[in-house]
Amino acid sequence: MDPHFALYSYLIRTYFQFAQNAAAALRLSLQSEEVKDAKDFEPAFDAMVREHADALIVLSDAFMSFHRATLAQLAAKHRIPALYGQNVYTEAGGLMSYGPSIPDLVRGAAAYVDKILKGATPADLPVAQPVKFNLIINLKTAKALGLEIPPTLLARADQVIE
Repeated sequence: MDPHFALYSYLIRTYFQFAQNAAAALRLSLQSEEVKDAKDFEPAFDAMVREHADALIVLSDAFMSFHRATLAQLAAKHRIPALYGQNVYTEAGGLMSYGPSIPDLVRGAAAYVDKILKGATPADLPVAQPVKFNLIINLKTAKALGLEIPPTLLARADQVIE
């Protein structure tokens, strides 16, 4: 097995376990739909509709990001509000995204490269966590879904797509 795939699988299972714990604490049910190929999208959305899913959270990876427009279209078609971890999804028509600021991450990575090129040992550098997260709301999508976004949430958004 590819070690990168094994790590990715572990991370997905870990994220899902955190989500299950949070859902249980909120007395919500959580359903997982695994998608490994583009042909799996329709059956996954059909299952969400059958199970009366109230919302969708998409765990981002390169595959999902590549298919972001398809995801946004299917969520709209099936009238399922969706939350994504990156702004590219809301720019493609998704409802909302909340995730780390990519420009800040890139600047942080550049600072690490600079330190390493100046002689720092990578193992001696501290682990950095994202400090800025962006909330982006697509009002066009909200209106198409018949959702009214509370003004307090709109006020907190870093960007509103109209």
